[in-house]
Amino acid sequence: MNEFLKEDIGFGDITTEAIIPKGINIEAEIIAKEKGILAGIEEVKRILSYFNLKYKSYFDDGDEINKDDVIMKISGDARSILKIERTLLNILMRMSGIATLTRKLVKKARGVKIAGTRKTTPGFRYFEKKAIEIGGGDPHRYNLSDCILIKDNHIAIVGLEEAIIRAKKASFTKKIEIEVSDVEDAIKACELGVDIVMLDNLSPDKVKEVLDELKKRNLREKVIVEISGGITLENIEEYAKLKPDVISLGYLTTNSKWLDMSLKLTNPVSK
Repeated sequence: MNEFLKEDIGFGDITTEAIIPKGINIEAEIIAKEKGILAGIEEVKRILSYFNLKYKSYFDDGDEINKDDVIMKISGDARSILKIERTLLNILMRMSGIATLTRKLVKKARGVKIAGTRKTTPGFRYFEKKAIEIGGGDPHRYNLSDCILIKDNHIAIVGLEEAIIRAKKASFTKKIEIEVSDVEDAIKACELGVDIVMLDNLSPDKVKEVLDELKKRNLREKVIVEISGGITLENIEEYAKLKPDVISLGYLTTNSKWLDMSLKLTNPVSK
């Protein structure tokens, strides 16, 4: 959080310091300008506490908010409130936007687990992944050490079978996932004993073909099937009805709109 504050404040808010005298207290409200799912309120509380500002929150992370709802009231030193205003709003708006889109996709997926990817903003991944969880999704890998995920470039260097053999020699505590893009590789990977097979950039028809073939070979119950690539709010239902175990989407973070909010001053508080 300190890095976010340093990024915006720099060596000081020279505008506020030039205009606003020390010792002035004010009251302010954070107001929703559109409907959505709230996320980031706990991070905002920590920043406010750090600056010794008082607050009253009317909603929790995961709550649905509507246009013109007062999310939070803040009071205290005017210089401090104005100095951190943009950082507070940026965190709330970005996280709430991701949580809102995630909730929409979760509803459309009808019981199929929705997960994020590592397509995140550098330095803000933890908070974007948390927003996905608040929206009802799964964060997937936070970093490269969470799970062995064999991707196309790994396979291009050593081949699919060799990649799996080598991966199995790694820690027994880590699941092995492999990304495949055709039916043959999916079957081969499952027969070689991977834990998770990711069907990447396949059409719904191709996904169905893989799932049917896995059932035919009695492999379906032995592996987690994740589908990914090109899945959006518009087509997720086509994929979800095929009943994979997981649908992962970079779309959650790359296409989420920031949920609009503002901070407005109310009555000044006496010195």
